[in-house]
Amino acid sequence: MHGPSSPPFKVAVVWRGDAQARVEARPESSRFVAVFAALGRHGIAAEPAVWVEGQADLLRAQLMVMDAVLVWVNPVTEETGAGRAALDAVLREVAEAGILVSAHPDVIDRMGTKEVLYRTREMGWGSETYLYRSHAALAAEFPSRVFKEPRVLKRSRGNGGIGVWKVERGTGADVLVQEARDRSLRTVPLDAFLAERASDFAAGGTLVDQPFQARHLEGMVRCYVSGTRVVGFGAQYVTALAPPEHGRAPPRLYSGPDDERFQRLRGLMEADWIPQMTALLGLKPDDLPVIWDADFLLGPKDTAGEDTHVLCEINASSVFPIPDEAPDALAATTMRRLAQARVRWTSRRS
Repeated sequence: MHGPSSPPFKVAVVWRGDAQARVEARPESSRFVAVFAALGRHGIAAEPAVWVEGQADLLRAQLMVMDAVLVWVNPVTEETGAGRAALDAVLREVAEAGILVSAHPDVIDRMGTKEVLYRTREMGWGSETYLYRSHAALAAEFPSRVFKEPRVLKRSRGNGGIGVWKVERGTGADVLVQEARDRSLRTVPLDAFLAERASDFAAGGTLVDQPFQARHLEGMVRCYVSGTRVVGFGAQYVTALAPPEHGRAPPRLYSGPDDERFQRLRGLMEADWIPQMTALLGLKPDDLPVIWDADFLLGPKDTAGEDTHVLCEINASSVFPIPDEAPDALAATTMRRLAQARVRWTSRRS
């Protein structure tokens, strides 16, 4: 970390692309133009750093001269199914060198995979959630649960509906399966569907099992957070697991943190749920990403007639697009953490 008379902090903004995209990347022409502008307003010098599969050395060299690295790379690409293990290895090296990385891969492993739904199931946002660590456990335990009520199975890692299935009892030994990614519907023997799931446990994968939320067509609220503070909302009607006649969902509508419709949710997040989550996951508040989100469906109304909220997933790898208010919030969080790190660095030297 630079000394107190040094130039502005240097931050790299990382996203996935090919070699040509890396060469041509410019702040003003990227989809992160608002993020670059906000970082600049906070006195931070930011530059693009496009991750190209197979060019780890090139990215590592660029990141090692930064003060911070902000990353927007999905865990699985929708086009090719490629993961980000090689990128995560570079990011861990960079973090070990004392450079701020958000979100750090280890933090994503704790809060940005579907297993967080199981680890926080006892919280106010939780539901009757199960975790299958092996195919044998799935085959032994899932049938009795799905024959009781519709369930939703989710791979530990995924995005864009990849690896999410609604499963409900059909006739006899059959189940009706709907895939969230393409909304396809099929009737298949339960044993055959379970056999298909064997590959989901390769390389340490898991499956999370939640009850299907009957009120899902009333909409989903995405709560955007920078560190520990809510910075905006996104409201959307979701149809990924709805019957085909409901059509495609309309675009998500964004609003700022003061949206009066969601102040109860904001209060629960900031006062209760975020502190509880960090404690359960063994994280510190400043470990949380500079931008992340939590998706909520409406659960059953409570005894007072108030809506409850059920957590569907936490996104920590590539949260974008974001509300208009979020870029300045994430820039302020980044600046605060860098300034604190500089103070610590200066005190160690003196």
